[in-house]
Amino acid sequence: MATAPHEADLSRPGGGDGSPYVELERDAWAALGAQTQNPLSHEEIVRVRGLGDELDLTEVEEVYLPLSRLLSMYAESAGALHRRQWDFLQRPQPPRTPFVIGLAGSVAVGKSTIARVLREMLAHWPEHPSVALVTTDGFLHPNAELERRGILNRKGFPESYDRKALMKFVIDIKSGRDRVEAPVYSHLTYDVMQERLVIEKPDIVIVEGLNVLQPAAIRADGRAGLAISDFFDFTVYVDAATTDIRRWYTERFLKLVDTAFRDPASYFSRYADLSHDEAVAQANQIWDSINGPNLVQNVLPTRSRASLVLRKDADHSVRWVRLRKL
Repeated sequence: MATAPHEADLSRPGGGDGSPYVELERDAWAALGAQTQNPLSHEEIVRVRGLGDELDLTEVEEVYLPLSRLLSMYAESAGALHRRQWDFLQRPQPPRTPFVIGLAGSVAVGKSTIARVLREMLAHWPEHPSVALVTTDGFLHPNAELERRGILNRKGFPESYDRKALMKFVIDIKSGRDRVEAPVYSHLTYDVMQERLVIEKPDIVIVEGLNVLQPAAIRADGRAGLAISDFFDFTVYVDAATTDIRRWYTERFLKLVDTAFRDPASYFSRYADLSHDEAVAQANQIWDSINGPNLVQNVLPTRSRASLVLRKDADHSVRWVRLRKL
């Protein structure tokens, strides 16, 4: 598959005094967490690790420990600004709204595992013990609706989401509502469930998904609406070479053929009896017709909107970090 547009500009750090970014190689970034104790045990890391992710204690300590400390610092600073704002307005200070983190990236890049790790690590900091994680998969239109619209084969593309419901959810969170509900998605049945995730008075909310950094849509009258990222306090994009992500997707598909797809309840149970070569061909077909085009057309172009970019190497380890300057 051809290299995605604009991929080369993030292949190596190049920030400096003339750049709006601070860019750190792996060793320099890891040193930032050297004096902070890792709150997660090996067992906890295994529990949150996704299928195919090569996440270990070293990766957590060298990459996600510094990131969790940085995010915690941003959340604390937002709290201080909240207090000063209401002092300035000379009005009674309401409870502050949750600090919302948006986390984006391609299918198979490992963003779900990163989101779970950050949720666990952030909840260990005493300043914000309540951390909620919501994936935008739950805001996909149900399969029946996607079939009615003729876009079931475009699942994951922006038009496959109930964007109004997702926007309302994020606005409710940032409005400080005490109790907010989010729909839940089943990767087994490949559909939205009746179950709801209830979020009550969180300190931090992580919103993870393919398209969370999408800019606002242009209305029929030519005006731009709101984007959910307008209500995020910090955003992270998980990046990697397109060829690596494609390979990771295929490797994950092969593992699913031998595991989850063998469950009769799985939407993809029809793939359980594929030979190795047939499974590789099927994975490549799905990538080339759905996930690859979605990455190039919709996901990758949002990378420049992120506050921080984590660039992964071919072995899933983070190679360098790019942080937007304040």
